Amino acid sequence: MYCTFIKKKTLIITLSLFLVAVLSLIVLSGSGTYAVFYGGNLRKLPIYYVKTGEKKVALTFDCAWGTDYTDKLLEIMENEKVVSTFFTVEFWARKYPDYLKKIDEKGHEIGTHSSTHPYMSKLGKGAIEKELTTSCDAIESVINKKVKVFRAPYGDYDDLLIDTAKELDLFTIQWDVDSLDWKNLTSAEIQKRVLNKVKNGSIVLFHNQGLHTAEALLPIIKELKSRGFEFTTVSQLIYKDNYQMSVDGGQEKCN
Repeated sequence: MYCTFIKKKTLIITLSLFLVAVLSLIVLSGSGTYAVFYGGNLRKLPIYYVKTGEKKVALTFDCAWGTDYTDKLLEIMENEKVVSTFFTVEFWARKYPDYLKKIDEKGHEIGTHSSTHPYMSKLGKGAIEKELTTSCDAIESVINKKVKVFRAPYGDYDDLLIDTAKELDLFTIQWDVDSLDWKNLTSAEIQKRVLNKVKNGSIVLFHNQGLHTAEALLPIIKELKSRGFEFTTVSQLIYKDNYQMSVDGGQEKCN
C-alpha cells in the first residue's frame, strides 16, 4: 500500500511539473514580452518566422563585407517586383551610404545588424545599447527612416539582448530558412536548401556578398511565385502587438 501511495504521489508530481512546462512553452503578453520554457528556464526568443495562413515570405540579406553582388541582387528583385529586408552593420553603412540610399529607394527595408558585428550575448547592457543606437543612427542619417528591426550577428542572442532591443523599439529577427550562401555553396545547392524549407511566413537568410547568391536568387523567386508566394519586408510580415511566441520561434497572432 505504501509503495502504491508513493508511486501515485510521484505520478501526480510528475504530471504537475509536465503541465507547468507545457503551459510555459508559450508565454503571452500584448506588450510584446515573450518567452518559452527551455531547459528548465524561461528564455526569450527572437522571431524566427511568422505563423500565418497567408503565403507570404520575407527574403533577407545580411550586409557586412563588400558590395560586389549587391547591384545584381537589386536588379533581379526590381525586375521581379520583389521587396526584401537588408540588415546592415554600421561600418558597412558608413562605408557605402550610396548603397543604403539605393536599397531604400528601390523599396527595400533596412535594419541594423549591429555596429561592429560582435557576439552580442557576451556584451553588457551598455555595450549592447551602443551597438544598436550607433548603428541605427548611421542608417537613419542616410535614409531618414526609423530602423525597426535588428538581427544579431551569428544569430547569437540572450535575454538581455532581446530585452534591450525591445527597449529601443527594435524587433529582434532570426530566420527559419538558412541558405548557407556564405559557405560558397553552388547555386543549385542554395536553391535546394531554400526551396525545400520555405513555408508560409518564412524568413530566409541570405548574404549580399554570397558568391552564388545572385545566381540562385532568380530561380528561387520564380519557383516561389509559381507556388503562390508573395514577397514582403520583415516589418510588413511580423505582428507588432497582441502576439504570442511558440517554442520554435514562431510568432502567432492572438485571437
